[in-house]
Amino acid sequence: MTTFIYLASQSPRRRQWLEQLGVAYHLLLPDPDEDAEALEAVLPREAPMAYVRRVTQLKLDAALMRLQRRGLPLAPVLCSDTTVALGRQILGKPTDADDAARMLRALSGTTHRVLTAVALGMPQQRHSVVSVSRVRFAPMSAAQIRAYVATGEPMGKAGAYAVQGLAAAHIAQISGSYTGIMGLPMFETAELLRKFGWGI
Repeated sequence: MTTFIYLASQSPRRRQWLEQLGVAYHLLLPDPDEDAEALEAVLPREAPMAYVRRVTQLKLDAALMRLQRRGLPLAPVLCSDTTVALGRQILGKPTDADDAARMLRALSGTTHRVLTAVALGMPQQRHSVVSVSRVRFAPMSAAQIRAYVATGEPMGKAGAYAVQGLAAAHIAQISGSYTGIMGLPMFETAELLRKFGWGI
């Protein structure tokens, strides 16, 4: 067993969860010439579960290539991807304020799924898991949606909201993994780490 893992994510929350688990990590972020956003493109008629699994594996493939290219010491690499699904519709990161408002109108008064896939791997071994949670938004008025979008919080967030932020005032019910909704389900991540020898 190695004494650390690589985290191929810029998310400060994922770093926080690993620290809470007591797992040492080194960041393994994309090179400037890597098009990391292109990995998240949705294929035609792709189901949310298939999408989040595929994107996470692509992220892991890219990170393992990065590890080899840089000649870094071998250790497991952790990748993750979170998507918001309303039925079969995938709600990614909003392109602008109007797009964020459109997503929030769709989520208002409904229950949607949040799928977070986690993959932990080395060149000869990899394991993955998907956490599925359900989130119910209370009905939001047009004024509430405008006010929330104006905070800027929806930008860069799948589904145009952050459960740990101001959006919490509009979330009536959560079923599943709170940390999974935030981007790294701790229970499932701990299970993957155990497969690589961590005594968590």
